[in-house]
Amino acid sequence: MRMAPEGWPFIAIGWGLAAVGVWAALRTSPWWWLIGGPLLVIAVWLLVFFRDPLRTGPRGDGVVIAPADGKVVSVVEADEPMYLKARAQRVSIFMSVFDVHVNRYPVAGRVELVRYNPGQFLHAAADKASLDNEQASIGIRGPRGPVLVRQIAGLIARRIVTDGKVGDSVGQAARLGMIRFGSRVDVFVPLTSRPLVRVKVGDRVAAGATVLAEFGT
Repeated sequence: MRMAPEGWPFIAIGWGLAAVGVWAALRTSPWWWLIGGPLLVIAVWLLVFFRDPLRTGPRGDGVVIAPADGKVVSVVEADEPMYLKARAQRVSIFMSVFDVHVNRYPVAGRVELVRYNPGQFLHAAADKASLDNEQASIGIRGPRGPVLVRQIAGLIARRIVTDGKVGDSVGQAARLGMIRFGSRVDVFVPLTSRPLVRVKVGDRVAAGATVLAEFGT
C-alpha cells in the first residue's frame, strides 16, 4: 500500500518502539505486553492513517470532486471574502483519525492563492472551526471559474501540509497535501457558478472519487 511521505518518520518511530516492546515481552517478562501490545496497535494504526490509496472516479470540467475522505458535516451558503470575494456554496468534510488524510484538488486549474493562517484548535466538526481554527486556503482558477479549498486543523491536528504554490497548474484529484491527525476540509464554490450540490449532511465521501457538486449550465 502506498504511504504519504509525511508519515514515514511517525511509522518508523511507531514500529521501532513496538518492536522493542514485543521483544522485551518475549525475552524478559510477559508484563511487557502491557506496553508492547498497545504500541503494536498504535504502529498498525499509523499505517492505516498515513495510507495514500490510488483513487479513480468521475472527472471533468463540470464537476467538483471531494478533496477529502470523511463525513459531510455542513452544506450551507456562506460569504468567502478572501479569494472568491462572493457568496458561495460551502461543503464541509470532517476527517476522523481513521480516515485517509491525504487531500486532493477538487478541480483542475491554476493555483492563484495559497495562504496560511494560524488560529485556534477547536473541534474540527464545529461550525466555528471554519473561521477560527488554524487553516490553509488554496484558491484554484478552473475552467468553470474559481474554487477555494480550506484545510482546517482540529483538536488533535497540529500540522497542515500544502504541496502547491501560486502559479502551479494542477490536475483534478491530484494530491493537494494533508492534515495530520484529525481535521476538516471546506470547499467553496461561488453561487455565480450555479453549483448543484450532490451530497448532504451525513454522507460519507472519498477524496478524488465522490462528486460533491456540479457546475450549473
